[in-house]
Order: sequence, then C-alpha cells, then structure tokens
Amino acid sequence: MHLKLPVAPECIFMRTRDEILNEYDLTDRVAIVTGGSRGIGLAIAQTFAAMGASVGISSRKADACAEAAAEIEATGGNAFGFAAHAGRVNELSDLVDATVERFGRIDIIVNNAANALAMPIGSITAEAWESSYGVNLRGPLFLVQHALPYLQQSPCATIVNVISAGAFTHGTYLAMYCSAKAALMQLTRAMAAEFAPMGIRANALAPGTTDTDMVRNNTPEMQQAMTNAGLIKRMATREELADAALYLASDASSFMTGQVLVVDGGMTTH
Repeated sequence: MHLKLPVAPECIFMRTRDEILNEYDLTDRVAIVTGGSRGIGLAIAQTFAAMGASVGISSRKADACAEAAAEIEATGGNAFGFAAHAGRVNELSDLVDATVERFGRIDIIVNNAANALAMPIGSITAEAWESSYGVNLRGPLFLVQHALPYLQQSPCATIVNVISAGAFTHGTYLAMYCSAKAALMQLTRAMAAEFAPMGIRANALAPGTTDTDMVRNNTPEMQQAMTNAGLIKRMATREELADAALYLASDASSFMTGQVLVVDGGMTTH
C-alpha cells in the first residue's frame, strides 16, 4: 500500500517568467559605480541602467565620466558622470553629495575602481603602498561610510565590492594589489555583519582574467598566461562580470550577504 503524502503549499506555487525577471529589476534605484567609465565598471553601469537604475559614474577623468553617462542616456538610461579619485576621501564625499543632489537617494554602491600597481617585494616604496591601498581598500571603506546614512534609508540597500580572484592566489609581483583585495574581502564580511541589522547587504565579486584595458596593457605572453590560468581557456567578457554584479545588487540575491561570488573561469577553486 502506498501512502500519498500531502504536498506542501510551497511545492504547488510556480513563479511566472515575469516574476523571475522582476527579481533583477532595478527601476527607481540609484547606484554609484566607481571606476565606471571603462572596463568592468562601465559594463556594470550600462547593465544597471538597462535594468532601470539611475547611475552615478565616477572615475578620475571628468571627460571619460561624462562620455560614459552620455552613452547611457543616449540609449534611454539615466546617468551622470562625476570625477572623483577613489583614493581621495574628500572627493568620495563630494561624489555622494552630488549623487543625492541629482537623484535624491542611494541604494547601491559598487566599489569597482582599482589600482593594479605591480612591484616585486624588495622594491615596494611607501608611496606605492599608500597609492595601492588608498584606492583598493581605503576608498571603498570611506565611500560606504559617506553613503551609509542614505543606504540606511533605502529598503533595498546593497554594497558590491569588486575584489579579484588574485586574492586567492600567491599574487606574485602583485602583492600590494592582491593583499588589498583580500583585505577588502574581509572588510566586506565585516560590513555584512555590522550592516545586517540596518537591512543593508554587502557582498564581493571576484573576477578572473577579463578582457579589459588593464589586462590588455600586459604583454601578449602575459595575457596568454593569465588566460591559461583558468579552466575555461578564455578571458571573461565585461558583460559576464556585469551580469554577476547585477545578481548581487538585485533582489535575486536577497538571501546573500557577506559572501564572495567568484567568476574566474575556474582559475581558483573553493
């Protein structure tokens, strides 16, 4: 004799396609993307705007920020550019103020700006160390702190800290960059724990070798070695990383905080 077990109510319900897609909708949300005028940051800004967000794009060069924002607005998106050096705390404060003045709120912070300064241990200078850690670690912390009062007011606040798969490697000749990114990973966990009672989520995104200017500035031989380091023998596209950032910033990842999403083509295993 076979007993027919009752079906739990949640097993009966099936979401529609529109309901699933709605999880990724960023309509009426405001995002700041640092390093947003090119590479992964630009792809993230474009993707967020396509999903309905208003985006503040920052990088060191005002003309590059303005051009990126103009491209988004030309396709029907909502964006503005603001020149801010990620290693200068006062400029990050100005970025927050300008974003709130323009859009009235802040819901999403993407700390994407990076300084990939490479020097072998033994020749690292104090100035190089300060420059690397200023952009890769201090900047993300203080941008979040400046934006915190507005994130606390948001019903959907999220922080995405872009680190690097290099944080899980030995980081040969990139000790400053990789160690700062590893520290940012830990800082992400601390943010998640401290901000959870405020309803703010914080996660990190760890890209592997991606087809960006930063990677293309290396020699062909180095680019090939970086590509071969992954199990999938190619570079990621910028859009593949932007899609991962969208997941972390959207309601699709609503039960995720304090984690690292590794998108590295199998370069590292965890």
